[in-house]
Amino acid sequence: MWLAIIAALGGLVLLVLGADRFVSGAAGTARALGVPPLVIGLIIVGIATSMPEVFVGGVAAWDEKTRIAIGNALGSNIANIGLVLGATALFSPLLVQSQTLRREFFLMCMAMLIALLVMLDLHLGRGDGLLLLAALGLMLTWIVRQTRQAANPVQGEGETKQSPVLSKSIILMVVGLLVLLAGAELLVRGAVYIAREIGVDDLVIGLTIVAVGTSLPELAASLMSVAKKEMDLAIGNVIGSNMFNMLMVLGIPCIIYPDTFGKEVLLRDFPVMAGLTLLMVYMVFYSSKNRFNRMGGVVLLLCFVAYQYWLFQG
Repeated sequence: MWLAIIAALGGLVLLVLGADRFVSGAAGTARALGVPPLVIGLIIVGIATSMPEVFVGGVAAWDEKTRIAIGNALGSNIANIGLVLGATALFSPLLVQSQTLRREFFLMCMAMLIALLVMLDLHLGRGDGLLLLAALGLMLTWIVRQTRQAANPVQGEGETKQSPVLSKSIILMVVGLLVLLAGAELLVRGAVYIAREIGVDDLVIGLTIVAVGTSLPELAASLMSVAKKEMDLAIGNVIGSNMFNMLMVLGIPCIIYPDTFGKEVLLRDFPVMAGLTLLMVYMVFYSSKNRFNRMGGVVLLLCFVAYQYWLFQG
């Protein structure tokens, strides 16, 4: 037990160290290429910080524990909004500056709807997994095309800034990513061992311990992004990660090991995730004029804590 606790704490330290380097490298790469930070957050940071979820979900499915993978995907989205975005807004109010953010929110909601449709029969098969991955490919293709069309104005705006050396930024980003993944792996392995020792159900492990653990790269990356005044990167990280969780993190495990799941996923967990997503959209576009303020962060955190309490009480 003590070894698992030490591993979890060591993983947390690595997450913080890796996030600082990863965000610096990602922001530098965006400026060097003339790409909006929001797009870097959506694609590069979103994919990278979703790798712990992909890895954990794949390993769980390989061990024929797809319920952990399903809980991981849904729970990570809940953690990304309630914990990551809530804590980030509490740390510093977020001003959403990108004009393309409404489009990216729409894609995230579409990913959630597609995931719901394939889950309605309480079974995830290989065909469902392939459909989810195909939808992800189409969305990424569309984002890249939209970015290319807007590339010239972005580059023109950034000519007054000193662009960092591209190769240095990429190396910094890769090093940060490797440290992030190592930290997430240590943290999750230790946390899952502790949870199993005290007799927690596989689905609840995925929704809580694993989901929070694999969302810590997003939390670390978003906090570092705000600290470095990269607001769009912080928002893009959450949106991109949630989209990848619904399409890639959910899709890959059911290709490895198709399985059924309980109706509580659709009656309890999916509605919580959808509700938090709609609350996030409302907070950004309707309640505070493109700002996440500290009060919004407190509300999101309270929702997250209440959900965790509900799970363990059930």
